[in-house]
Amino acid sequence: MLDPVTVFGTSGPLEDPLTDEVLQAVQVRLGRTLPRAYVDLARRHNGGLLARDAHPAPRRTSWAPDHVGVQTLAAIGHTASFSLCGELGSALWIAEWGYPDIGVYIVDCPSAGHDMIALDYRCLGEPTVVHVDQEWNYQITVLAPDFETFLKGVVDGSEYRD
Repeated sequence: MLDPVTVFGTSGPLEDPLTDEVLQAVQVRLGRTLPRAYVDLARRHNGGLLARDAHPAPRRTSWAPDHVGVQTLAAIGHTASFSLCGELGSALWIAEWGYPDIGVYIVDCPSAGHDMIALDYRCLGEPTVVHVDQEWNYQITVLAPDFETFLKGVVDGSEYRD
């Protein structure tokens, strides 16, 4: 697993340190078991701005021809606005923005809600990490087979700029 210092900026956590009680309550409310790599990272650094701001994509998205922008990882909790069960959490994107109910929305993108990154639970086993593009009729693009692989793929967006 990546060191959170290499993944997150200096904005600090969005929630208090993750406890077993909060984890259990969030998973019950979401109806999902969160990936171990996500939980392990949240135990060290519970949400925040990503220090790197892009992830390769296998096809064109509304953001770019070969990558997506990434911004903030949702904390595991319910008190901060952008935590999984917070005011701007996963349920909001499904209920109010019309995002497909495929799993848990975990990363916002710099497009102000017009695309999101989610854990996709439609298949058995570990959820894949997908980009959901509202601008393109909620097109779903698989970015990584699991959360740990997704984190390893986050890069500095300058790699894509001319």
